[in-house]
Order: sequence, then structure tokens, then C-alpha cells
Amino acid sequence: NAPASGAPAAQTPMLPAAPAASAPNANPFPPPDPRNFTAASPSKDTVDSFLRASWGYDPNRVWQVQAILKTPVAGVTRVVVLVAEKGGPKEQTAPLAFYVLPDGKHIIADGVLPFGSRPFDENRQTIQSQANGPSKGASAKDLEFVEFADFQCPHCKEAQPIVDKLLADYPMAHFVFQNYPLVQVHPDAFQAAAYGVCVAKLSGNDAFFKFSDAVFAAQDQLTPQSADQTLKAAVTKIGGDPAKVAECASGNAAKDAVDASLNLGDELGVNSTPTIFINGRGLPLNGLPYEALRSVIDFQAKEDGVTLPPRPPAPPPPSLK
Repeated sequence: NAPASGAPAAQTPMLPAAPAASAPNANPFPPPDPRNFTAASPSKDTVDSFLRASWGYDPNRVWQVQAILKTPVAGVTRVVVLVAEKGGPKEQTAPLAFYVLPDGKHIIADGVLPFGSRPFDENRQTIQSQANGPSKGASAKDLEFVEFADFQCPHCKEAQPIVDKLLADYPMAHFVFQNYPLVQVHPDAFQAAAYGVCVAKLSGNDAFFKFSDAVFAAQDQLTPQSADQTLKAAVTKIGGDPAKVAECASGNAAKDAVDASLNLGDELGVNSTPTIFINGRGLPLNGLPYEALRSVIDFQAKEDGVTLPPRPPAPPPPSLK
């Protein structure tokens, strides 16, 4: 994933998980020392709720809050958690520490992350009110996928089949594409994003996603020497008017729309592409095996009271002869 230089740290939905394992029986953790609970806030219950919201999709992960400590900085609390996986050797239990900030809504671990018993609700509300890019799928936003992507990003191109598969597997999902051109490393990405804004404005959402497919297919031709020609060719391919789209893309309204999408991504903590938000929970779109991604989606949907249809049964293993 290409980094977005200067953007705030990603609000990654999962704490950096220690590669840990627990004993197959009994509690693998030593009893916590009451002397290590010196801070009044957050409570142990709040920390446990946060960890369940972050890790509850994995039934094999277990943890224990080991310490909630005051620090020399007023209002900043150090939390220590022991993490393990069911069924492994006890000696592989590993500690994880993070700092809760004075607002009680954020932590510092591997970057600044949302915190609380429902850590992703604020992001979800922001996205529902501000993510206004081209959309497809269901009209309801009970289950909403929002992708922040860059037309010049190779990983974004690779992730598009994942998006297609997600929408096939979750037909009740509302999907939104948000531009996040990483102009520091992709000099033609902003222009491509502006073209996309104008295709959607002039021809609608369906035309935008056809344009998106065409641009990703010709991604290696998005260079300073050939970007104009490549983008116009993509518009022509979908039956649009390249002159009208080019004129629109050079205007302030299109540029302001791309900037607004960038600002939204920054507010949400996006710092790489492609990033997808599942009801406000951010994930690297192609950073997880597909079944692990589905496990996170299923868990988040359940947390948000969204009823999903049952998964079809797995095909039987081939018979041995």
C-alpha cells in the first residue's frame, strides 16, 4: 500500500496483535496484581469492551487486562494486556501495551486509534454524512463499505476484484468509492480523480464504475506524457464525451470535490490505499485473506445489529478413491 505522506496515522481497527498463544486448558495468564491498577479511567470493563469490539471476530484470541496505570502525563493512562491464542503453548502468551489519551476516545498504539466500547461509531456517523462519492449496491446504509482509492495505485487495481466479490457476497451492502490520490507518489492520480468526479456528475454512477474499470485497466499508461490521452480514451470507451469531461475536470468544482474526499480520508485517519471502511471500521482492503476479511465484516455487522443471510454451505471435500 502506498503511504500518504503527511496524513495522520491510520485508525487501524485492530490493535497490532502479538503473535501469541495460550495453554489448551485453564487460564494461561498470571493473576493481575491489583497494585497495577492505579488510574481511575478507563475502567477494566471499558478496556474489555474495546478489545472485544476490536478482536471479537477471532474466536481463538483470548486476552486479560493486566494493568491500567497512571503516567507522568496528566490524563494519559498506560494499559497492558496479555494476549494469547487458544490451544497453543503457554509460553507464547505475549504482552501488548497502549496509551489512552485524555479525551477517552483515542489510544496511541501503532498510531492514533479510536477507543471505547464502540470505537467505530464516530467514524460511521462521519462517513454516513460525508462519504458522497459514486455508489452502488443497496440504497440502505445499514451495512456500508467505503473504499478510499487512488487510480495510480497498483494495490488499488489489484483490490477491485475483491470489491466485486464482496458485493456479490453481501448484496445488502451499500458501496461508496472515495478518491484518495496520493499525489506525492502518483502525480497523475489527482487528474484521474477529477475525471472520475466529472464522469459521475455528467453520466451517473454506473458510468463512473465503467470508467474506473477502464482507468485501472490502462493504469500503466497514466504517466505525465500520456495521462490526458489515457483518461480521454477511458471516457470514450464508456460512451462519454471526452471534451466535456476534460473541461469539467479542469474546473474548480471537480478539484474541490477531490480535495473534500481527501480531507474526509485524512479526518478518518487514512494513510494508505486502498483502505475500506466497514460501518466505520477501517481495514487495508487487500491486507487480509478474503475469509478473514469476511469474518471481520460478519462480526461488525452483528455488533451493529445488521442481520446477514446465512452463508451457503461449504462444498464437500473431494472423495478419495
